[in-house]
Amino acid sequence: QSQFVESGGGLVQPGGSLRLSCQASGFNLDYYAVGWFRQAPGKEREGVSCISSSGSRINYADSVKGRFTISRDDAKNTVYLQMNNLEPEDTAVYYCNAKFIILTVWGQGTLVTVSS
Repeated sequence: QSQFVESGGGLVQPGGSLRLSCQASGFNLDYYAVGWFRQAPGKEREGVSCISSSGSRINYADSVKGRFTISRDDAKNTVYLQMNNLEPEDTAVYYCNAKFIILTVWGQGTLVTVSS
């Protein structure tokens, strides 16, 4: 059974940092491109960042560029999203996604709340 389990969400003050993780099981992450998405109440789902299967191509939404960093460690079957200088506008449920041709695996979501 393919699973992608998220962790690392929580409550943080503005200006703080969090590191989100998604660990794959039941499939080999080496083959998959990975993306992070988020959705806040009343807002559309937003693509945050993505990284190619090789790690050679990385993209960020303008809203997080310079603050967030995506990375992957295929030996650990894990992808990360380092989130620095967090703002209240970053509050959302964050989802990881892995895709290989027609195969797609979604994480269950983890809540990030940025508030003083």
